[in-house]
Amino acid sequence: MTLAGPRAWIGLAWAQLTADRTRTVLAVGGIALAVLAAVLLASVGLGVIETGEQKFDAAGRDLWVTGGPLEFAPGTVGGVENGLVEAHTVAAELRGRDDISTARALAFQTVYVSPNRSSFETVIGVGGPANSGARIQSGHGFTRYDQHYANGTYNGTMTHQVVIDPRLADRYGVGVNDTLYIGGTLASARQHEFRIVGTSGAYAQFLGSPVVVLHLSELQTITGTTGSDRATMIPVRLADGAQPTQVAADIERAHPAYDVRTNREQLRQTVRRQAVVLAAGASLILLAVLAGAALTVNLLLSVVAQQRRTFAALKALGLSTGTLAGIITVQALMLGVVGGMVGLLVAVPAVQGLNAVVSRVVGFEGVVSVVPWVFAAGFGLAVVMAIVAAVAAAWRVRGLEPLAVLSG
Repeated sequence: MTLAGPRAWIGLAWAQLTADRTRTVLAVGGIALAVLAAVLLASVGLGVIETGEQKFDAAGRDLWVTGGPLEFAPGTVGGVENGLVEAHTVAAELRGRDDISTARALAFQTVYVSPNRSSFETVIGVGGPANSGARIQSGHGFTRYDQHYANGTYNGTMTHQVVIDPRLADRYGVGVNDTLYIGGTLASARQHEFRIVGTSGAYAQFLGSPVVVLHLSELQTITGTTGSDRATMIPVRLADGAQPTQVAADIERAHPAYDVRTNREQLRQTVRRQAVVLAAGASLILLAVLAGAALTVNLLLSVVAQQRRTFAALKALGLSTGTLAGIITVQALMLGVVGGMVGLLVAVPAVQGLNAVVSRVVGFEGVVSVVPWVFAAGFGLAVVMAIVAAVAAAWRVRGLEPLAVLSG
């Protein structure tokens, strides 16, 4: 076996890596960290998109009519500034179209809830439909229509019916036909006693948080938004054969102040609003990659510096620069392969842990997706970093002058 053979390269590379195990472990750790960060952040991004698409598809709607972005209004009753005005009128007009099957306005507000008038907490209040069907887990949902609206007078009798999330039912120890006190302020909540007519996790699945569902006009009344009949959005289900893009264009022409989006467009808009978070994630990936590459390059350059006399002697004996570069490349690939494997092994339980944390905090399950090509790309990233390090180190060896080094 000659020093120019691949087996010799592997032997010499292994000897040099084991000579200083601390530097080797640091380099492997740097590459593993870069792979782990890239895989996790990419998996989160893909998982969020996939989860968002699933939630929009599960909602059973084709278009989303909004009055602009949802804005929070701290210090106001409800805490949310809904941008869609005259919601009942607009929804009724949309339902009158032949190409639209269903259009019901929804409003989101923060409300105070208590089972006993003394201990209140804030939860998301949804104003919208909650009738019987597959989404009702117990009870029957609303038994009467939104009669309180009364053609915009808000003089109709309030049903005082509420559908709540099963988690809230467990938390309060209540069920169907029990009551809760709900209002936009503490004073309002103490005055309005609602009877539970069902439990459902449908809206909670979409919002990622436990909710209480009231008739729209009743939520508007207890939060003081009846004057302009405000709502957050009007989800629209199209009639069979209707084209979403065409209907959306027609609605926007009739209501130029409103935005009309398909499921995919609404998801893109939601993701676009998180541009700062996405930029931060991309920055973390870049930082992790650069750190891993820097550690690997630093290790190989350190090896070259410490073995300058050895490499110079080998060059003086006639060993070609290509052979020395081959030894260094093998070292780098060893680091890349081991670092990549360690990163992927850690990524699997890390994904499971992140999913558990996300599920507990926001209520969404499976947000971090395990995508095979992402893991393959992470391993490829480790190899690429190793090759970059090998090129840098080989360039340093190429410039060695045997006589100058050995006589120094």
